[in-house]
Amino acid sequence: MTRIEALKIEAMDLTDSDRATLASELLYSLPATLSDEDEGMAEALRRDADLTANPSSGMTWDELKKGIGRD
Repeated sequence: MTRIEALKIEAMDLTDSDRATLASELLYSLPATLSDEDEGMAEALRRDADLTANPSSGMTWDELKKGIGRD
């Protein structure tokens, strides 16, 4: 068993709150690996233009929730 597998088994025995705290601390300890120079603005503007050009291509919040099985 690898060290990561052993750590995962131990971590899964923690309470939900402790696992969430651990996960948060681990994530914050990582360096930023992905970043857009414009922080994603180009993609947001492109999507906005697409939706403006074709409003029927969008979906409502309820449609989105139903699509991901959270209705």
